[in-house]
Formats: sequence, C-alpha cells, structure tokens
Amino acid sequence: MAGHFEPLPGGGAAIALDELEISILRSLAVQLLELIGPEDGPAGDDPLARLFAEGPSEPPSDPALARLFPDAYGVPGEEQDEQARAYASEFRRFTENDLRARKREDGIAVVRSLDGLTPAGDRGAVLRLGPEGSRQWLGTLNDLRLTIGARLEIEDEDGSEALFRLPDDDPRKPMVMAYLWLGGLQETLIETLGPR
Repeated sequence: MAGHFEPLPGGGAAIALDELEISILRSLAVQLLELIGPEDGPAGDDPLARLFAEGPSEPPSDPALARLFPDAYGVPGEEQDEQARAYASEFRRFTENDLRARKREDGIAVVRSLDGLTPAGDRGAVLRLGPEGSRQWLGTLNDLRLTIGARLEIEDEDGSEALFRLPDDDPRKPMVMAYLWLGGLQETLIETLGPR
C-alpha cells in the first residue's frame, strides 16, 4: 500500500503514509487554504444571506488562483468579446464564493484527516477514507497540482518536459517533485473510485 491509494471494501480508499509524507501533504494543504483565503462576507452562518451573497466579478490576478477559479466563458489570455466578458463576470459573481467554500471545506478535511494519523515508527500510518473523504482528497490533490502547475508555469503536460529534467540544484526541483508525486497519488485515488 506504500505510496499509492488502494480501494477499501464498500467504497473509499486507503494509503500508507510515513511521517515525512504526512508533513509535506499537510503543509501543502495548509498553503492551499491560505491561498484560497478565509470565508469572508457578512453572510456568516445565515444560509439565506449566503444564498444571496455576491462574489467577485473579476478573475483573480494571481495565476494560481486564476487556475483554481477560471473564467466560465472563453479561454484565459484570448480576446473575449464584450458579451462573453459580461457573462463570465455574472457567472463568477454568483458561483465563486460557493466554489471557494467547497475547496476550503475539502482542504480542511484533508488537514484534519492527516492530523488524525499517528505514525508508528518507520511504518508510518494508514489513512482510511470513506467515499466522501476520497472525493475531498481528490479535489484537494487536483487543486494542489493546479496551483503548483501555475507556479511552475506548466500550461500543458507536453510543454513541461524540460522541467522534469531539471538539475538537482535548481530551486524549482522540489516543486516539480511534489507536482509529480501528487499526480501519482491523484491517479491511484481515481483508480480506486472507478468501477471494479
């Protein structure tokens, strides 16, 4: 089970993680939560106020946030006509707060599940996730890869091959290694959720 997710009977997945892997995953998830930001606005716990709360109408200027919260219409960087920009703005205004909240909830669930692990020496610990926990982990792993990919300026898998051959002393090497490792975790988690 070391290094990859395996399916659990009845749904869900499990993975063995050592202390270093737990620490890295937790640190990345916390950084993602900091990037997404805290829940804000006057809505608080009032569900009706949250329903009518409006979000931002402009895309984020941070490339990583723009990757997490893309425009609904058109392709970033391409010229959009005025009508497409208006539609994208309206869509963002009514959906981004909910999307941020879901990403925040998923990230918090990942941190909590990691905090609940107690590594036993060199053997590490086994993380067991139910179907909902697996979905939350999958969302967070995807968001982490999107964020790191934006920081590394990876536009597509084909255009990033040079990054995968970086010398060990390149300061981007740890981020590239994290990107690849998270991709492997994400792939094996997807496999556990597929039909058997």
